[in-house]
Amino acid sequence: MNKLEAIEAAVRQLPREEALELLDRLADFLERDAPINPEFAASIERGRADLRVGRVRIHPPAEK
Repeated sequence: MNKLEAIEAAVRQLPREEALELLDRLADFLERDAPINPEFAASIERGRADLRVGRVRIHPPAEK
């Protein structure tokens, strides 16, 4: 198992609230160095708001 797979497995074990906190932290980390236009920033905020109220889409695993 590579590092990314190990991290993903650990994230799947987190309670929902901690996963949302991690999402915010990762977004902040990635946004620090990336130029973001206002439209993209607004889409991020809409996505965060959707996650907070449980408005999400679950995609089935891709078939191999």
